[in-house]
Amino acid sequence: MNRNIRDLLQAVCTPSAVGQLVRLMNIPGSLGQGDAAAVTRAELAQALNMALFADLLARVPSARAYADDVLAADAPEEIAQYFLSEFHPERFSATLQSTVTKVIGTSIDPLTPQALAWLNELERDGSLPGESAKALLSVLVGCFARQHARPHLADYEALLAESAEMAWITTEGNAFNHATDRVDDVYAVADAQRALGRPIKESVEVSKSGRVKQTAFRADPVQREFIAADGSTVTRTVPGSFYEFITRDLHPHVAAGQPGIDLGFDAGNATGIFKMTAAA
Repeated sequence: MNRNIRDLLQAVCTPSAVGQLVRLMNIPGSLGQGDAAAVTRAELAQALNMALFADLLARVPSARAYADDVLAADAPEEIAQYFLSEFHPERFSATLQSTVTKVIGTSIDPLTPQALAWLNELERDGSLPGESAKALLSVLVGCFARQHARPHLADYEALLAESAEMAWITTEGNAFNHATDRVDDVYAVADAQRALGRPIKESVEVSKSGRVKQTAFRADPVQREFIAADGSTVTRTVPGSFYEFITRDLHPHVAAGQPGIDLGFDAGNATGIFKMTAAA
């Protein structure tokens, strides 16, 4: 294992979690063994992905159960993948827009001046000293959380009436919405998980090209605190994060003249998958 990635993970994860991550996730061979004198951007990015994956497993019991199955099947080559989505309040009503402004108006920037300096150094030089990289990773992991204050219940309900996505952001912030496992046959995986009694989606989303097929567990419920109308604190059960499965078929890369995996993003598939959060 790359020594820099191991050292980075040990700074933010328990030893047992590091061992599980190494078995569950692929570490590109191109990263090599690592130079103890400096941590590269690629190494830091890989460590961040792995640390956030560990965080999601800790928060999503269905994902943890599936990961345990994968560890028992000795199949670490099936790689989890990540993507960034955006929410556009300007496409909704004026009421939603003003409520979004109210909710996120209390947000803080989790990136410290020192972290920004390290990121600039990483961009400029392509690497960081090991101790700096460890400290930066801790800050970066903290970015993937809710950065705004505890929301008012009335605001949450107003947002939920128009957008399950924005309602989710209100309670969960920038936390991972879901992690994705690339599998050979998403239909077979769905059938197997359903047979185990796990809460998996009834149908599989298929892209327009027919090459990308996705399904997911329903979001695991979580307890979140809100501010009630009288100023007291109330707790509600809301959708948390979830775990997704995807099969990407091969297609020819015209430029390279070689077959490859279709890595295209299908908005229709993503919309269907996100309903697993809304329905939880």
